[in-house]
Amino acid sequence: MPRDEDTPGPAPAPTAVVTSFLLRRSSQGDEILLQRRSGRVRTYQGAWAGVSGYLEPGVTPLEQAYTEIGEETGLARDQVALLVTGAPMPVQDTAHGLSWVVHPFLFAVEANAAVRTDWETSEHIWLAPSELGRYTTVPMLAAALARVYPPPGNGHGH
Repeated sequence: MPRDEDTPGPAPAPTAVVTSFLLRRSSQGDEILLQRRSGRVRTYQGAWAGVSGYLEPGVTPLEQAYTEIGEETGLARDQVALLVTGAPMPVQDTAHGLSWVVHPFLFAVEANAAVRTDWETSEHIWLAPSELGRYTTVPMLAAALARVYPPPGNGHGH
């Protein structure tokens, strides 16, 4: 049976990515790391994001998260502590015709952890999670953060 030209074909499978939020706690309160995507990355140049990357075939999301943290921040596996693994989250970017499944994570880092960025990032900042809305981010970053922050049972609420 011939296909009508207006009938969309099967949508391409969404691309799986990991996004890790690094959390440091101090007397000033909680801060998360945001990285501005450089002009050398394929998508969302100049937008702010967590520590993100494509999920490689045959690799678990958690393993990929550790790899991306090492590559994009210079922090070793023993310098971060997994706090929360969030439920995978579908993200549709209809403006760019892209579809993602984001695997969010929250990791604790020491307040004095020295972060260094690589070519994928032009700069980084630490900010209170409540300030996220003031930045131009990759699609649905606030929703991804909401899946992992605040971590359960953290005594939040001062």
